[in-house]
Amino acid sequence: MDTGESLNFSRPDLSQSYEEKEIEESNIGFYNSVWLDSRIRPPWRFNTWPILSPLAATTPYRLEVGSGSRPRLPIAGTWFIDLSQVAVDRLKEAGGLARNGNINDLPFPDQEFDLVCAFDVIEHVCDGQQALRELSRVLRDDGLLIFSLPIHEGLWTDFDVQVGHFRRYEPRQVQDMIASNHLILEQSAIFGMMPRSRWLVGFGMWFTRHFRTPALLFYDRILSPIGLRFQRPLTLVPGLLDTTDVEEVLFVCRRVSRARESQ
Repeated sequence: MDTGESLNFSRPDLSQSYEEKEIEESNIGFYNSVWLDSRIRPPWRFNTWPILSPLAATTPYRLEVGSGSRPRLPIAGTWFIDLSQVAVDRLKEAGGLARNGNINDLPFPDQEFDLVCAFDVIEHVCDGQQALRELSRVLRDDGLLIFSLPIHEGLWTDFDVQVGHFRRYEPRQVQDMIASNHLILEQSAIFGMMPRSRWLVGFGMWFTRHFRTPALLFYDRILSPIGLRFQRPLTLVPGLLDTTDVEEVLFVCRRVSRARESQ
Protein backbone atom coordinates (compact mmCIF):
# COMPACT_ATOMS: atom_id res chain seq x y z
CA MET A 1 0.00 0.00 0.00
CA ASP A 2 1.27 3.48 -0.84
CA THR A 3 0.58 5.26 2.43
CA GLY A 4 1.50 8.56 0.86
CA GLU A 5 -1.68 8.45 -1.21
CA SER A 6 -3.78 8.08 1.94
CA LEU A 7 -2.64 11.38 3.39
CA ASN A 8 -5.08 14.07 2.32
CA PHE A 9 -4.41 17.25 4.26
CA SER A 10 -7.17 19.28 2.57
CA ARG A 11 -9.22 21.56 4.81
CA PRO A 12 -12.05 24.07 4.48
CA ASP A 13 -11.16 27.33 2.74
CA LEU A 14 -11.82 29.76 5.59
CA SER A 15 -12.15 32.64 3.10
CA GLN A 16 -15.32 31.00 1.79
CA SER A 17 -18.74 30.96 3.46
CA TYR A 18 -20.14 27.66 4.65
CA GLU A 19 -23.63 26.64 5.65
CA GLU A 20 -23.65 25.68 9.34
CA LYS A 21 -26.39 23.15 8.56
CA GLU A 22 -24.15 21.36 6.05
CA ILE A 23 -21.32 21.08 8.58
CA GLU A 24 -23.77 19.98 11.27
CA GLU A 25 -25.29 17.23 9.13
CA SER A 26 -21.84 15.94 8.22
CA ASN A 27 -20.90 15.69 11.90
CA ILE A 28 -24.21 14.03 12.81
CA GLY A 29 -23.71 11.36 10.14
CA PHE A 30 -20.15 10.60 11.22
CA TYR A 31 -20.74 10.55 14.96
CA ASN A 32 -23.99 8.61 14.82
CA SER A 33 -21.95 5.83 13.20
CA VAL A 34 -19.20 6.24 15.82
CA TRP A 35 -21.52 6.09 18.83
CA LEU A 36 -23.89 3.46 17.44
CA ASP A 37 -21.81 0.48 18.54
CA SER A 38 -19.73 2.23 21.19
CA ARG A 39 -19.93 1.83 24.92
CA ILE A 40 -20.26 4.65 27.42
CA ARG A 41 -16.84 5.25 28.95
CA PRO A 42 -17.26 6.26 32.61
CA PRO A 43 -15.90 9.75 33.38
CA TRP A 44 -13.41 8.48 35.96
CA ARG A 45 -11.47 6.74 33.17
CA PHE A 46 -10.31 10.07 31.72
CA ASN A 47 -7.43 12.25 32.86
CA THR A 48 -9.88 15.13 33.32
CA TRP A 49 -11.51 13.36 36.27
CA PRO A 50 -9.08 14.59 39.01
CA ILE A 51 -9.93 18.14 37.93
CA LEU A 52 -13.65 17.79 37.24
CA SER A 53 -14.68 15.46 40.08
CA PRO A 54 -14.11 17.93 42.93
CA LEU A 55 -15.63 20.75 40.88
CA ALA A 56 -18.73 18.68 40.12
CA ALA A 57 -19.17 17.92 43.80
CA THR A 58 -19.71 21.63 44.51
CA THR A 59 -21.64 22.57 41.32
CA PRO A 60 -25.09 20.96 41.22
CA TYR A 61 -26.05 22.77 38.00
CA ARG A 62 -23.76 21.29 35.35
CA LEU A 63 -23.75 21.10 31.55
CA GLU A 64 -21.55 19.18 29.13
CA VAL A 65 -21.87 19.82 25.41
CA GLY A 66 -20.97 17.29 22.70
CA SER A 67 -19.66 14.50 24.90
CA GLY A 68 -20.99 11.65 22.76
CA SER A 69 -20.41 8.42 24.67
CA ARG A 70 -17.31 9.90 26.32
CA PRO A 71 -18.72 12.11 29.12
CA ARG A 72 -16.19 13.79 31.38
CA LEU A 73 -18.59 15.08 34.04
CA PRO A 74 -20.47 12.71 36.39
CA ILE A 75 -23.39 11.35 34.37
CA ALA A 76 -26.02 11.45 37.11
CA GLY A 77 -27.30 14.98 37.67
CA THR A 78 -25.52 16.50 34.65
CA TRP A 79 -27.27 17.98 31.61
CA PHE A 80 -25.85 16.84 28.26
CA ILE A 81 -26.47 18.42 24.86
CA ASP A 82 -25.46 16.52 21.73
CA LEU A 83 -26.20 16.65 18.01
CA SER A 84 -26.27 12.85 17.89
CA GLN A 85 -29.55 11.30 18.98
CA VAL A 86 -27.66 8.03 19.41
CA ALA A 87 -25.42 9.71 22.01
CA VAL A 88 -28.43 11.35 23.71
CA ASP A 89 -30.14 7.97 24.06
CA ARG A 90 -26.96 6.36 25.45
CA LEU A 91 -26.53 9.11 28.03
CA LYS A 92 -30.17 8.89 29.11
CA GLU A 93 -29.84 5.12 29.55
CA ALA A 94 -26.80 5.77 31.76
CA GLY A 95 -28.77 8.18 33.99
CA GLY A 96 -27.90 11.54 32.46
CA LEU A 97 -30.22 14.47 31.71
CA ALA A 98 -29.68 14.53 27.96
CA ARG A 99 -31.34 16.20 25.01
CA ASN A 100 -30.63 16.89 21.37
CA GLY A 101 -29.24 20.33 20.60
CA ASN A 102 -26.60 22.56 19.03
CA ILE A 103 -23.77 24.37 20.81
CA ASN A 104 -24.55 27.53 18.83
CA ASP A 105 -28.14 27.64 20.08
CA LEU A 106 -28.31 26.06 23.52
CA PRO A 107 -31.87 25.31 24.73
CA PHE A 108 -31.39 26.88 28.16
CA PRO A 109 -32.06 30.29 29.71
CA ASP A 110 -29.30 32.69 30.70
CA GLN A 111 -27.22 31.94 33.80
CA GLU A 112 -28.47 28.38 34.22
CA PHE A 113 -25.24 26.55 35.15
CA ASP A 114 -22.32 26.78 37.58
CA LEU A 115 -20.04 24.55 35.50
CA VAL A 116 -20.04 24.13 31.71
CA CYS A 117 -17.74 21.81 29.72
CA ALA A 118 -17.16 21.31 25.99
CA PHE A 119 -14.32 18.99 25.02
CA ASP A 120 -13.39 18.61 21.33
CA VAL A 121 -16.51 20.43 20.14
CA ILE A 122 -15.90 24.06 19.13
CA GLU A 123 -13.50 23.11 16.31
CA HIS A 124 -16.41 21.29 14.62
CA VAL A 125 -18.54 24.40 14.00
CA CYS A 126 -18.15 27.28 11.54
CA ASP A 127 -18.68 30.01 14.13
CA GLY A 128 -16.55 29.32 17.17
CA GLN A 129 -17.22 32.82 18.46
CA GLN A 130 -20.95 32.10 18.61
CA ALA A 131 -20.29 28.78 20.35
CA LEU A 132 -18.30 30.51 23.10
CA ARG A 133 -20.94 33.23 23.32
CA GLU A 134 -23.60 30.60 24.03
CA LEU A 135 -21.46 28.76 26.57
CA SER A 136 -20.81 32.05 28.36
CA ARG A 137 -24.48 33.04 28.20
CA VAL A 138 -25.75 29.99 30.10
CA LEU A 139 -22.97 30.26 32.68
CA ARG A 140 -23.70 31.96 35.99
CA ASP A 141 -21.57 34.80 37.30
CA ASP A 142 -18.19 33.47 38.51
CA GLY A 143 -19.04 30.05 37.05
CA LEU A 144 -16.41 27.93 35.29
CA LEU A 145 -16.18 27.07 31.60
CA ILE A 146 -13.74 24.30 30.71
CA PHE A 147 -13.19 23.53 27.04
CA SER A 148 -10.54 22.23 24.68
CA LEU A 149 -9.40 23.27 21.20
CA PRO A 150 -6.81 22.05 18.69
CA ILE A 151 -4.37 24.86 17.94
CA HIS A 152 -1.98 25.97 15.18
CA GLU A 153 -3.35 25.88 11.62
CA GLY A 154 0.01 24.58 10.43
CA LEU A 155 -0.56 21.32 12.34
CA TRP A 156 -3.64 20.42 10.28
CA THR A 157 -3.66 16.73 9.28
CA ASP A 158 -5.95 14.17 7.69
CA PHE A 159 -7.16 13.39 11.21
CA ASP A 160 -8.79 16.84 11.37
CA VAL A 161 -10.54 16.17 8.07
CA GLN A 162 -11.82 12.72 8.94
CA VAL A 163 -13.22 13.58 12.39
CA GLY A 164 -15.07 16.64 11.11
CA HIS A 165 -12.95 19.54 12.32
CA PHE A 166 -13.76 22.83 10.62
CA ARG A 167 -10.60 24.59 11.75
CA ARG A 168 -7.70 24.80 14.14
CA TYR A 169 -7.24 28.02 16.10
CA GLU A 170 -4.20 30.16 16.68
CA PRO A 171 -3.56 30.75 20.40
CA ARG A 172 -4.05 34.51 20.00
CA GLN A 173 -7.46 33.91 18.41
CA VAL A 174 -8.56 31.81 21.36
CA GLN A 175 -7.41 34.45 23.86
CA ASP A 176 -9.36 37.12 21.98
CA MET A 177 -12.48 34.94 21.82
CA ILE A 178 -12.28 34.26 25.55
CA ALA A 179 -11.92 37.93 26.46
CA SER A 180 -14.69 39.09 24.08
CA ASN A 181 -17.16 36.69 25.70
CA HIS A 182 -16.72 38.01 29.24
CA LEU A 183 -14.46 35.19 30.35
CA ILE A 184 -11.14 35.23 32.16
CA LEU A 185 -8.57 32.56 31.32
CA GLU A 186 -7.38 31.21 34.67
CA GLN A 187 -5.50 28.04 33.75
CA SER A 188 -4.56 25.81 30.81
CA ALA A 189 -2.99 22.42 30.12
CA ILE A 190 -1.73 20.30 27.24
CA PHE A 191 -4.63 18.12 26.12
CA GLY A 192 -5.55 15.42 23.60
CA MET A 193 -4.83 11.79 22.81
CA MET A 194 -3.94 11.92 19.09
CA PRO A 195 -0.68 10.08 18.20
CA ARG A 196 2.19 12.39 17.30
CA SER A 197 3.18 10.23 14.31
CA ARG A 198 1.59 11.64 11.15
CA TRP A 199 2.20 8.33 9.37
CA LEU A 200 0.26 6.47 12.07
CA VAL A 201 -2.57 9.02 11.90
CA GLY A 202 -2.64 8.73 8.11
CA PHE A 203 -2.80 4.95 8.23
CA GLY A 204 -5.59 5.05 10.82
CA MET A 205 -7.63 7.43 8.68
CA TRP A 206 -7.08 5.28 5.56
CA PHE A 207 -8.28 2.23 7.49
CA THR A 208 -11.35 4.14 8.71
CA ARG A 209 -12.26 5.37 5.22
CA HIS A 210 -12.00 1.95 3.61
CA PHE A 211 -13.20 -0.29 6.46
CA ARG A 212 -15.35 1.99 8.59
CA THR A 213 -17.34 -0.52 10.65
CA PRO A 214 -14.44 -2.78 11.72
CA ALA A 215 -12.21 0.27 12.18
CA LEU A 216 -14.68 1.94 14.56
CA LEU A 217 -15.19 -1.28 16.49
CA PHE A 218 -11.41 -1.78 16.72
CA TYR A 219 -11.05 1.76 18.03
CA ASP A 220 -13.85 1.43 20.58
CA ARG A 221 -12.94 -2.03 21.87
CA ILE A 222 -9.14 -1.96 21.71
CA LEU A 223 -7.45 1.35 20.91
CA SER A 224 -9.59 3.54 23.14
CA PRO A 225 -9.10 1.42 26.30
CA ILE A 226 -5.35 1.26 25.61
CA GLY A 227 -5.20 5.02 25.10
CA LEU A 228 -7.08 5.65 28.34
CA ARG A 229 -4.68 3.40 30.25
CA PHE A 230 -1.66 5.39 29.07
CA GLN A 231 -3.06 8.92 29.42
CA ARG A 232 -0.72 11.42 30.97
CA PRO A 233 -2.01 13.39 33.96
CA LEU A 234 -3.11 16.91 33.13
CA THR A 235 -0.81 19.62 34.43
CA LEU A 236 -2.58 22.95 34.81
CA VAL A 237 -0.55 26.16 34.70
CA PRO A 238 -1.73 29.74 35.35
CA GLY A 239 -2.94 31.59 32.26
CA LEU A 240 -1.93 30.33 28.83
CA LEU A 241 0.88 27.79 28.68
CA ASP A 242 3.75 27.89 26.20
CA THR A 243 2.03 26.57 23.06
CA THR A 244 5.20 25.75 21.12
CA ASP A 245 4.76 22.30 19.52
CA VAL A 246 1.45 21.83 21.37
CA GLU A 247 -1.44 20.45 19.30
CA GLU A 248 -4.39 20.85 21.67
CA VAL A 249 -5.05 22.86 24.83
CA LEU A 250 -7.49 22.61 27.72
CA PHE A 251 -8.75 26.05 28.82
CA VAL A 252 -10.20 26.81 32.27
CA CYS A 253 -12.12 30.09 32.25
CA ARG A 254 -14.24 31.99 34.77
CA ARG A 255 -17.32 34.00 33.85
CA VAL A 256 -17.03 37.70 34.62
CA SER A 257 -19.79 39.02 36.86
CA ARG A 258 -22.45 40.73 34.77
CA ALA A 259 -22.40 43.62 37.22
CA ARG A 260 -18.75 44.24 36.24
CA GLU A 261 -19.61 44.19 32.51
CA SER A 262 -21.58 47.43 32.81
CA GLN A 263 -18.84 49.24 34.72
